[in-house]
Amino acid sequence: MAGPKEGPPCIMSLAEIALRPVRAHPARPARGGGRWLGAFLALTALLAGALIAAMALAIKEWTVLSALALALAGLSALWISGGAATALVGLAQPVLARENVPDGWRPAGRTAILVLLCNEPPAALARYLSDLRRGLDTLGLGTEAEIFVLSDTSSREGIAAEDAALAPLAAAGEITLRRRAKNTGRKPGNIADWLDTHGAAFEHMAVLDADSRMSAWRLRDLIHRIDTRPRTGLLQAGMTLLPGRSRVGRHQRTSSRLLSPNFGRGMAAWAGECGNYWGHNAIMRVAAFRCAATLPRLSGPPPFGGPPLSHDFVEAAWIRRAGWAVELDPDPSGSAEDGPQTLAAFHRRDRRWCQGNLQHLRLLAAPGLDPVSRLHLASGVLSYLAAPIWLGLVALVASGAVTVSGALPLALAAGILLLPKLCAMAGWLARARTALRRRVILRAAAGELWRSTLIAPLVMVRQAGSVVSVLTGHDCGWTPGAAARRIPPPRGLPEAAVGLALVALAALSGSGTAALWVLPVALPLVAAPIIERRLDAGA
Repeated sequence: MAGPKEGPPCIMSLAEIALRPVRAHPARPARGGGRWLGAFLALTALLAGALIAAMALAIKEWTVLSALALALAGLSALWISGGAATALVGLAQPVLARENVPDGWRPAGRTAILVLLCNEPPAALARYLSDLRRGLDTLGLGTEAEIFVLSDTSSREGIAAEDAALAPLAAAGEITLRRRAKNTGRKPGNIADWLDTHGAAFEHMAVLDADSRMSAWRLRDLIHRIDTRPRTGLLQAGMTLLPGRSRVGRHQRTSSRLLSPNFGRGMAAWAGECGNYWGHNAIMRVAAFRCAATLPRLSGPPPFGGPPLSHDFVEAAWIRRAGWAVELDPDPSGSAEDGPQTLAAFHRRDRRWCQGNLQHLRLLAAPGLDPVSRLHLASGVLSYLAAPIWLGLVALVASGAVTVSGALPLALAAGILLLPKLCAMAGWLARARTALRRRVILRAAAGELWRSTLIAPLVMVRQAGSVVSVLTGHDCGWTPGAAARRIPPPRGLPEAAVGLALVALAALSGSGTAALWVLPVALPLVAAPIIERRLDAGA
């Protein structure tokens, strides 16, 4: 097994201008978590403990169901407190300046830019790759960086479209187009095949998806950073979203631009050299990735068996286990991906992510993993279990099965949920140089909060359904045509049904406290058919 080498450890709107990244201090390598990991754990424990104590004090009568409700509240408290603690740590970090690449610098080895493509529209990708090739040449990386398009497209129509869009670039020497005859192992298998055939000729590999983008200068920065840090095996770049084409798409982009930089700085600080990998917009050392090229196949049938669907978290954990540093550069400049433009598309992707993250339950005890890698895996699991946990807790209170006095736990939970947004807004306002910029930031933050409040219960219900689906043995996987054959329910109807059920439970219980718990969740659910139509407008 390979180990680390020797060495030391367009036209912009006002909102776009206001949310441009600002960096002030030179970037520096990750330091391995250290005191910031301790601060993160302490803050998580403090916030979660406060919420659990508030819930315990609010329970009027102790029964088996009351104890269950407290246990559910504790798990939910851990999840939301971890997010709040990450944001608080992020607020304490300086906004880093990009490292200057010295004039005349040349990397010690060659870099392959791998673009993974599978039955996706290729026209926009072809235009981007042509621009990227010119940008790399302009920056002096003409011979040091080579672009590979690794296609797993299988349909006749898709192959014809790819040939029409990408073959001219290949003929001109701008890219190397490679299409597999047999799509074994999906994306990880495609990269593993490339490693076997081409990996020996390259020192580094940058991974992009067909719908992700990185500028030539950002790629050069990443190449320089990993080239000058022999311990670093993987460097994940922060990301924002490409401009949205619907209300929900624009909301996701605003939310990403507001929240991700501060949250990313916090995660980079406490994770240190044990960061995570998000599957694309990252660069890694070829020698390091060989440690993760063959992932474990989980025993038994899907949904819990088979190859890991969310393989990126596992790859990061395996690379770290082999002794390499896995770092996060939270700066989103020059790095973006496309997001789903309808809630239905969001839910389809999220269902697959749910199954992939729940599979990580079987990897938490894998031997030799760094404790922080286990924390990343556990966090992914809890991010999906949180939805049925919170829904179950609200149902217990709404039905009167668990009687609570007052709404202190609910108010405290809302405050913890707001902390990441407040930290992000405080960071932006601290760097705003004009009153106009501050007004734009406040307006964007208020709009993001309002839309998130409406969308969160809808996502909660769908994620709860996804968890139940996985736990009852239903595989979503990547089965060809499965999504097309599945008849979706009318838009917003399942959410509205759950909302009405919660309202009925609260009404039957006759408790005013139950109503306080239920209404913030139930009202958006009841209005889900209207909300979804408005959010999907323009898609």
